[in-house]
Amino acid sequence: MGSASTPHVYGHAGHPPRQGSPAEQAIARTQEGMTTTLPPRQPRGVPSGGEYAPYAHAEGGVALNPAGDRIPGLIDLTPEAQEILDSIRAAGGRPLIVGGAVRDSLLARAQGAPVASKDVDIEVYGLSADQLRAALPGNVQEFGQNFGVLNTSIKGQDFDVTLPRRDNKTGEGHRGFLVETDPEMPFEEAFARRDFTINAMGWDDATGELVDPFGGRADLEAGVLRHTSAESFGEDPIRVFRGVQFSGRFGFDLDPETAQLCREIAPSFHSLHKDGIWKEFRKLTTKGTHISKALQTLHAAGWEDHFPDLAATRGVPQDPIWHPEGSVEVHLGLAGDEAAAIARRDGLGEDETSILVLAAITHDFGKAHSTIVKTNGSIVSGGHHETGVEPARQFLAQIGAPNDQVRKVLPLIREHMCHTPGGDEKVSDTAVRRLLRRLDHAGGGPSLKEWSRLVEADKAGRGDGARHSFNHLPIWLEKADRLGSESGVGKPILKGPHLAESGIERGPLWGHIIAQSVEAQDDGVFTDEAGARDWLAGNRKAVLTEAQRRWQKAQAKAEKLQRARLAAMKIQQTEQKAQARAEKERARAARQGDAG
Repeated sequence: MGSASTPHVYGHAGHPPRQGSPAEQAIARTQEGMTTTLPPRQPRGVPSGGEYAPYAHAEGGVALNPAGDRIPGLIDLTPEAQEILDSIRAAGGRPLIVGGAVRDSLLARAQGAPVASKDVDIEVYGLSADQLRAALPGNVQEFGQNFGVLNTSIKGQDFDVTLPRRDNKTGEGHRGFLVETDPEMPFEEAFARRDFTINAMGWDDATGELVDPFGGRADLEAGVLRHTSAESFGEDPIRVFRGVQFSGRFGFDLDPETAQLCREIAPSFHSLHKDGIWKEFRKLTTKGTHISKALQTLHAAGWEDHFPDLAATRGVPQDPIWHPEGSVEVHLGLAGDEAAAIARRDGLGEDETSILVLAAITHDFGKAHSTIVKTNGSIVSGGHHETGVEPARQFLAQIGAPNDQVRKVLPLIREHMCHTPGGDEKVSDTAVRRLLRRLDHAGGGPSLKEWSRLVEADKAGRGDGARHSFNHLPIWLEKADRLGSESGVGKPILKGPHLAESGIERGPLWGHIIAQSVEAQDDGVFTDEAGARDWLAGNRKAVLTEAQRRWQKAQAKAEKLQRARLAAMKIQQTEQKAQARAEKERARAARQGDAG
């Protein structure tokens, strides 16, 4: 379960944070003579060995690992991956496995488990684009000549193979770059374009050498997210959200200087496309297990303010008896942690996991609007399950969540408080039928099982010592399993054609008649079409009278709202006229002053 403390950032454990970015530190190490000159380049056709030993990197004048940090067998490569690496070396290049595969393998190694990975990215030094293309086995595709990115497929396995490159900023967003490849580029320069030090490492499978110019392995062990280069980080603001999802996946904290850099580039949020934002939130909500840490990182980075409905929950108090964990934003994070754990326990797929986590981190947005601290100090948030729907809708739109997920998340929020019957009441068949209908699983909404998982995450995410009411969820689920077999459960059985055949003229009363039939259906009065027809025939007069009453009430309400709108418009028009007269008077006074 995540921490309920105020968001904070850390340097390396046991010593103060470094000064300057890792890229600046690497340059400083070079200037101070802390690195060594590498052996000369191996001429083409000369056998390896001696001064041309395989560990000699020929592309730069700086040795990145003077201590010779080697980790043989770090990644358990597939035969297809090995074929690609061997082919590149045979052509005179030096391939390094880079990025996430190295990071994840080091994390797994710390837990005593090697990583068998088909998903490896390879960066190649010492070969031109044409030479690399000719050397690669398999079905080779190019993603643009100027990007230096090739893809090859062998026996159904896809591999991205890149050349070292420079990204020069030419426009807004993460797509506005001019790319220049350079196979002679030093490692430090090539790796400086990567987002965080934990992703700026390479591994040579032939020698076992770990190329780590920016201390990524140390940051990985310390649980720190640190940028490699302030310049490259600031040019691609989507990296802030990458940091958020890495925090959620690995439980890492932002380095203080990286957090400050994030705050400095916060205005660039508006240049980002929603598809890029959703890509990172998708990874967070499907792969993350430290959701509370991710929300803390979003706040520490200064980007929480871009999501006002989330930011509004910060500091909103809760009843300490039921919520000893603290204010609402803490509870949302803890509920997110529990949701991620429940998803893994139940073996949910990616979509179901994402929906559950999104619902957990948004389910109490309404407390920012509905919380009241009474004069006696008690805290209530009546109706927050309803007032939170629209804020959640806005948040989901901001992060680019797809509509099919929004259709499931919003009903979960609206219904997350109905699990406990009032007073001494028990969970009735009627209550279950009504909830099934409101969730509208058949129409694209969530299932009652999905609803129960959110309720469970909500109850579990309240911190130690919280008071808990009786757990009614098993009763809800048992009844839903039994009642779910009823024909028409969750949707009206009586429909327009039934009314027409009974001689009721089509008109505004139809909707109110069907609404009454749904209430009777939920009460178990009928469960099929024949029963629906019998109910209408046996109660026709009473049903029509009640429909007329409801229609008249709705008309009166609509007329009242229309009068209120007209009155508001009249007030607005009066204010606008007064403002126009005032502006005109100020302009006239200014002209007179100029003339004087």
